[in-house]
Amino acid sequence: MNDLLVRTMRPDEVAIAVNWAAAEGWNPGLADDACFAVPDPEGFFIGELDGVPAATVSCVNYGASFAFLGFYIVRQDLRGHGYGLRMWNAAVAHAGPRVIGLDGVVAQQQNYQKSGFKLAYANVRYGGVVAVPDMPQGRVVALSDVPLAAVEAYDATVFPAPRSAFLRRWIGSPGHVGRALVRDGELVGWGVIRPCRKGRKIGPLVAHDRSAAEIILQALLAGAGGGEIFLDAPGINGDAVALAQDLGLVPVFETARMYTGSIPPLRLDRVFGVTSFELG
Repeated sequence: MNDLLVRTMRPDEVAIAVNWAAAEGWNPGLADDACFAVPDPEGFFIGELDGVPAATVSCVNYGASFAFLGFYIVRQDLRGHGYGLRMWNAAVAHAGPRVIGLDGVVAQQQNYQKSGFKLAYANVRYGGVVAVPDMPQGRVVALSDVPLAAVEAYDATVFPAPRSAFLRRWIGSPGHVGRALVRDGELVGWGVIRPCRKGRKIGPLVAHDRSAAEIILQALLAGAGGGEIFLDAPGINGDAVALAQDLGLVPVFETARMYTGSIPPLRLDRVFGVTSFELG
């Protein structure tokens, strides 16, 4: 285990973690590596044995009070040798005193609890094939036409820390389609759909209520096309679960959203689709 060299990834190496995540069946987006490196380039770590990648982990620091851990992967042929613990310790050290969040596989909940994480709620990935709907009626606009400050203000109600640079890249990345709903001059919801290794993922999808979320979702599907889609919904938001089910989607995966401490109060009733299990 002492032979493992743990170091910070170069920006181009984030693709290694994304490709390994794809091999684990996590189905990342086609532009995820370029987006994920934006908020904290120092937050991605690789473990090497004789110069060959052996393990990955990320712990992205959002400001001074919050971090999110992901991409915790040891190469399959090297598991059980303690390399994962070395990677884990590097990630946690990078976070410092910040509260850390993660979306962990359900089977590992007890191990995360031993490291000080407490279960907040489950996130459930719903998937299925949908037809291309008509463009909905209502004040639906391209998300890129909405002032970023308005998007940031809305995001602050559903995410524990500011993430301006990430949002800017996420909205503008190639292949990403964003739509927003405006009522009486007020932003009442927005969402992004992106191409993935398999189908497309919708995330985030945030809105004042189910009606608004449904309009945005319909606009996203009309703009990006139908086919296979995935939506990661907080299990404690009954309207989000019902929206996924009414679309004909079925549960295909579940994670445990956990935190090491207290985070600001969030409007989880507005979260109909999580941005990413890797970065929150």
